[in-house]
Amino acid sequence: MKVLMLSWEYPPKNVGGLARHVWHLSRMLSRKGVEVHVVTVGDDSLKRYQVDCGVSVHRATPYRLNPPEFVPWVLQLNVGLLERAIEVMDSGTDVEIIHCHDWLAAFAARALKHAYRLPLVATIHATEHGRHQGIHNGWQRYIGDVEWWLTYESWRVICCSEYMRGEIRSLFQAPGDKMAVIRNGVDPAEFSALSAGRKREEFAHRSEQIVFFVGRLVPEKGVQVLLDAVPEVRKVKPLTRFVVAGTGPSEPWLKAKAAQMGVSEYVRFTGYIDDALRNSLYSWADAAVFPSTYEPFGLVALEGMAAGCPVVVSDCGGLSETVEHGADGLKCRPGDAGSLASEILHILCDPAYGSYLKANARKKVASQYTWAGVAEETMGVYRDVLSEYRRSDWGSERSYGQSYGWPGIPLLKGMQFLDRGRYTRA
Repeated sequence: MKVLMLSWEYPPKNVGGLARHVWHLSRMLSRKGVEVHVVTVGDDSLKRYQVDCGVSVHRATPYRLNPPEFVPWVLQLNVGLLERAIEVMDSGTDVEIIHCHDWLAAFAARALKHAYRLPLVATIHATEHGRHQGIHNGWQRYIGDVEWWLTYESWRVICCSEYMRGEIRSLFQAPGDKMAVIRNGVDPAEFSALSAGRKREEFAHRSEQIVFFVGRLVPEKGVQVLLDAVPEVRKVKPLTRFVVAGTGPSEPWLKAKAAQMGVSEYVRFTGYIDDALRNSLYSWADAAVFPSTYEPFGLVALEGMAAGCPVVVSDCGGLSETVEHGADGLKCRPGDAGSLASEILHILCDPAYGSYLKANARKKVASQYTWAGVAEETMGVYRDVLSEYRRSDWGSERSYGQSYGWPGIPLLKGMQFLDRGRYTRA
């Protein structure tokens, strides 16, 4: 089986959890015998082509035309991804399926699908509507339309939780038999290496407890709710420090909010941290907190569980499906600082209970959330799609017009660019 995977981020270019997902999935697919070609963003500091643990990584540098907005930059990136993918396709690589991750690679994915008459699978990691709790301006509406377009064009849509399946059905009217739920995985071995030379005392005195957050600093991650909970936690446990790791557009506002509340002395914003320091902070922390207001899955919570830190999460989205309250973590009401403070204190005031939660969490992730399992389920989707594709008229016409199109880009019979109306928006 040969797969061309499109992603706008891939290590070392990490923006969010998508990069880590694609990295783990592609490597595990390769280990299971799938030939994986990842086409992703690059720059002058990275190799244009390299083999990463069996995965062929092809990087494209976006056009340097200084776009005024993010969306025009995405369009420029997609032209670069398309050009790079055509090189791969025309190099003799007999790709059988295209796999696109999120709307940011949708334009290139759709063009490749129709040019080469190959089935397209899309993984939707989040939606614009969900990230912003609705659509509030023209750019958001445009991105939402592209997301719908990607689900329409895809033979199968993969989502990471039952919550996301429901959101996609509601927003995009995608048929139930078009979607597959494949939850994320985690590799506990990633959390064994600690930061050399860094000490706990840099973040808290030995007599103080640590509450840790790591993630993108954007409104939907709920750091503002954590800041609102700080005074309530410190009323009961005054020797508590809060460490907020990560970067994002909300960082200046969050720092200003902490200063305005008078809690800056107790909240440490670290900015970007590497994996080793992240691991150390998990090992030093008494609780890891993920108070998201929107979370399709919540990979960071799974990572906290794998790292052996008791977790408190919002009872929303995929987090609700990952954590069993009172058994392997605790849940709070989304957006409710009082509820969050209460659950944090439950762990801080009873360390033995925290140890009970983290022991159960480690067992759970080791048995239920493996990347090997994610890869097997993904391969199952690929096999089902290829079986349907090969039996379809559309698949049997793949070679039609090869000699009449541009090199490597055949013309399509009757220029039928949609999948014969198999799935409609209505």
